[in-house]
Amino acid sequence: MEKIIGKKKVFVISHSHWDREWYMAYEQHHMRLVKLMDDLLDLFNKEPRFNSFHLDGQTIILDDYLKVRPERRSEVEKRVQEGKLRIGPFYILQDDFLISPEANVRDMLIGNQESKKWGNRVNLGYFPDTFGNMGQTPQMLKLADLKYAAFGRGVKPTGLNNQVFDNEKYTSQYSEMWWQGPDNSKVLSVLFANWYSNGNEIPIDKAEAKKFWDEKLADAEKYASTDNLLMMNGVDHQPVQKNVIQALDVAQELYPDYEFIHSNFDDYLQAVSKSIPKDLGKINGELTSQETDGWYTLANTSSSRVYLKQENTKVERELENIAEPLSTMAYNGTTDYPHDQLRYAWKMLLQNNPHDSICGCSVDDVHREMMTRFAKAKEVGKFVARDAIATLANQINTSKFPQDSKPFILVNTNGHEKTEMKTVEIEWERALFADGKPEDQYEAMKQAQNDLSEFKVIDQTGREVPFDFVSSDVRFGYDLPKDKFRIPYMALYITIQLNLTAMPAFSWKVLALSKTNQIRKPEVKQYYDADERILENNWLRVSIKDNGSLNILDKKTNREYDNQLIFEDTGDIGNEYIYRQSVDQKTVLSSDIQAKIKVLQNNFLGAKIQIQQTMMLPESADARLEYERQAVIDITQRKAKRSDKLVPLTITTVITLSKNADQLKFKTSFNNQMKDHRMRVLFRTNLKSNYNSADSIFETVKRSNHVSDSWKNPTNPQHQQNFVNICDDQGGVTIGNLGLNEYEILPDNNTIALTLLCSVGEMGDWGYFGTPDAQCLGKFTFEYSIAFHDQSIMSQTETYQQAKTNQVSIQSIQTSIHTGKRKPESAFMTLKSDSFAVTSLKQAENSSGNILRGYNLTQNESSVDSNILSKAKTVNFIEEDYPTKSLNMLEPAEIKTYKFSF
Repeated sequence: MEKIIGKKKVFVISHSHWDREWYMAYEQHHMRLVKLMDDLLDLFNKEPRFNSFHLDGQTIILDDYLKVRPERRSEVEKRVQEGKLRIGPFYILQDDFLISPEANVRDMLIGNQESKKWGNRVNLGYFPDTFGNMGQTPQMLKLADLKYAAFGRGVKPTGLNNQVFDNEKYTSQYSEMWWQGPDNSKVLSVLFANWYSNGNEIPIDKAEAKKFWDEKLADAEKYASTDNLLMMNGVDHQPVQKNVIQALDVAQELYPDYEFIHSNFDDYLQAVSKSIPKDLGKINGELTSQETDGWYTLANTSSSRVYLKQENTKVERELENIAEPLSTMAYNGTTDYPHDQLRYAWKMLLQNNPHDSICGCSVDDVHREMMTRFAKAKEVGKFVARDAIATLANQINTSKFPQDSKPFILVNTNGHEKTEMKTVEIEWERALFADGKPEDQYEAMKQAQNDLSEFKVIDQTGREVPFDFVSSDVRFGYDLPKDKFRIPYMALYITIQLNLTAMPAFSWKVLALSKTNQIRKPEVKQYYDADERILENNWLRVSIKDNGSLNILDKKTNREYDNQLIFEDTGDIGNEYIYRQSVDQKTVLSSDIQAKIKVLQNNFLGAKIQIQQTMMLPESADARLEYERQAVIDITQRKAKRSDKLVPLTITTVITLSKNADQLKFKTSFNNQMKDHRMRVLFRTNLKSNYNSADSIFETVKRSNHVSDSWKNPTNPQHQQNFVNICDDQGGVTIGNLGLNEYEILPDNNTIALTLLCSVGEMGDWGYFGTPDAQCLGKFTFEYSIAFHDQSIMSQTETYQQAKTNQVSIQSIQTSIHTGKRKPESAFMTLKSDSFAVTSLKQAENSSGNILRGYNLTQNESSVDSNILSKAKTVNFIEEDYPTKSLNMLEPAEIKTYKFSF
């Protein structure tokens, strides 16, 4: 094809959107990937005019291919370096909203590392099919040294005389636009207005080609802001079109007024950026298809197969909030930091983070394999964390404790102070198998258990610390020394409980369990009045009603919130992507039944109250639903109802109020044996507000409580990370969670509805794929919280920080009495900030320096006070120098990464 001057250019980019796993198990997709890559490498040898193939913004594709074709490694490397295979900038194509801010960063960081290993990365934030796009994407791309974004969802071009309607926020007059984040970062972006398959399977036959191009060119020109038209030659799992060059020769002959170019994103984006019009529009913040009918935002994937979300959150916390901070503290300034082990674990976790994986919208085989990956990544994290905290413990001076005491170390690995009612297990005595038969040693430890006397807990000065004796236990244990064979034994363990109040960020303290001759006087203070059914401390007064709901008085504001903690169950005749309530609208509420109340703990440390409710629920949908699934009837047209057969579901909720906490914590459990339903817990706020604020990716995002004029879906589900908040000018309510990523604001009294479980039986999307595991039968436990604040920003952000630290318990380890260079009570670093939400403390990738990353929770200027600032500089996500205006000041919604050394 000869170059044509002054004509419209049609950039044709060959690609395949490669869902690593979806409607088939991973290995089924994997084998098709091998065939695709084989074809590509052969095609590069045969057709020199074939410019390149875009590998879907990922690098993991190369790893997957070479697992089967290791002999072609040098060939792959050569084609990447030549630009024939276009890779990166990400490791995998993640779901934005359902993974943590730090997981999003690691996807970029590892993708950048892998791209450099092979050759070059594509300079494009590529989000072709994410289920909505995070509002901080412009700033995040900037921090990853990426200039452009391309995405498929969240914004619609109007197409009507290239105008944007005033009442529609998420529209653009062109397929190209400026995308601005909450911090005002801006990136040039491309919307796949005609999807990422608008140039798929280009005909060679002239008559067919004429029909094809007449339609495709008109569609592209309808939205394009420049004379550079984008044609995406591929779609999901699409084999490469081997004759695409010949097809473009035919197109060039038919349309001499255009220049058809087999190309790549780098060249296309460079051409677009040189010719963008002055009237190019701007979109702001997160893109979640709010200006649609609301049925296909796919936001309900945030509650599909909730067990995946719960496990993902737990593994994220294990890696980014426990293993990495502990390793940073323990190996500061050394080369012992476990980079390789942690990178291995992160890669394993990220393999579960693509949109069809973590969203829970694949076939059962996919999600069964995911649970194995979660388990593997978690075990690596636990191993690293145990090794690191043991190393840290050996560095701490415990020599001041009595020789017959048992010191233990408590470490707050959170980036914010933490208050916790902490349970600690201490090995009091052991009997080695080397010194006697196992059964004899077991009996010896049982005798020692019978002979236990009084104990006290002391700090390094000998001052007694209030605690409660919980239990004692004898069982088998073993040590695995690093320099000799394993050591089995029987041991006597003692479990105690104590209050830890406002323990500073990244700090530790040593306490010890010791014998005493004095009989402990029991503390008489209690926090639950069983006669009145009142839970109360200095901050909250909670009345438990007959039906198990709560009336809560927030003493800070003297406001009462009634009818809290009500469980709502409705029918769900939708699929893994979309919730659709059964047409009979049959709803069951826990407030309509009597509750059983039991005291589990009530002492000077706090109280734990168990509420048990048995709801009679339909066992499933009626028989019509199975027909509607088999017939692939769109969920918006379904007519199924709930079954008339009722079965019991017993819900057990433990409410915890500790002495020094200004929040309630909840742990709800049940054994789900019902199908086709959704369970939520409701918190009625009664606050007059048009907006809510939710924890998102590096952002506390403000969302409307109301839908647009075009919205038809009766529900309005939303994504969250750790919390959702509603407030007015006097204060408000924050609901925290652990791995419960879906909420909705109900118009009835601005009720916060937190989704606990969705049970459905099919994948959905483009056909019928039965997914019995998605019914989520079996035992589940859900953790969440409620906190209240006054009108001040400081009080509000404190509830946000609490919701985050609730997910990470204070770590503990028993240690010996020894000398050490670290004080018995100290901190790795000082850090004070109301609004700085820490997402990472780790060692830098290519040096012994440390990385501290976080972001401003608010849209107000804020500050960070830390002893690292005099030794720090700011870097970007890939840990290259990135100067900012001020080290200690935070701009609204600013993400900041510090690199420092002690």
